[in-house]
Amino acid sequence: MIRALCLLGIFVAGYLAWSYVAGSDPYCGSSESCADVQNSSYAKVVGIPVPVIGLVGYTVLLGLSLLQGRVGEELNFYLPVLSFGAALIGVLYSAYLTYLEAYVLLTWCYWCVASAVIITVIWVLTMVDLRRAWVEG
Repeated sequence: MIRALCLLGIFVAGYLAWSYVAGSDPYCGSSESCADVQNSSYAKVVGIPVPVIGLVGYTVLLGLSLLQGRVGEELNFYLPVLSFGAALIGVLYSAYLTYLEAYVLLTWCYWCVASAVIITVIWVLTMVDLRRAWVEG
């Protein structure tokens, strides 16, 4: 399930990164809210577009998920910890971005909300994996 959600997150972040780099507004139905968020001063962190950061994050989580069961026993024990930590960073940063949308920009990007939901579900699933590794470990 985590792998499928990572692929979905890669799709969402990839689309937003593509639209950002291409200089086009992301599709947001009849609303301009996605473009407003994309063109805000919060859309980059140290010159890196936020969707690119999300794309990297989802790719790292997918890679960690693909490594489980394919590495040595000791490293395999720590993969759930790494996955949980990476997902937690994603959730916290996503919560910050959601706060900015709600209280600073006063507009919502549907793609960003979808990404926030995806990373939150991934984080919950990594907690389940972490607990399982802790009990079995």
